[in-house]
Amino acid sequence: MKENNQAKVKDMLDTMARNGWRVTEQRRTLAQIFADHDGYLSPKDVYDQMSVYYPSMSLDTVYRNLRMLSEMGVLEHFYFMDGGLKFKENCLTHHHHHLICVNCEKTLPFDYCPMDHGLKLPGDYKVLRHRFEVYGLCEGCQALEREETME
Repeated sequence: MKENNQAKVKDMLDTMARNGWRVTEQRRTLAQIFADHDGYLSPKDVYDQMSVYYPSMSLDTVYRNLRMLSEMGVLEHFYFMDGGLKFKENCLTHHHHHLICVNCEKTLPFDYCPMDHGLKLPGDYKVLRHRFEVYGLCEGCQALEREETME
């Protein structure tokens, strides 16, 4: 295991503990799965990996843990048009948003935040947290698309 991944796992487990969660072997394994994976994982992907170590674990348990980890900020969740709900380890070092390719699911973080630019909200609304995602096609997928139309 890479040193950076060990730090990621520790950060995730520390956040779980701060939120009152018991740090079990299953949760350690769950954190390790996300630390070791750079891309997005569907609940089924996570279930398939977890069930290797914990055959009696249900898909419902995986969904519940992923949702709670997302609510506490350990994981980010995204809705892909074709791929459905997927999760990724959350970057806790700074506030940022994402450009997401709908074709290859490549995600690019960017620091621009519309909330910092005088966004007017109706009423006396108190924002607790927010997310901003832009869906489109990355440069690589655009190039592939151009190549396919030229053939």
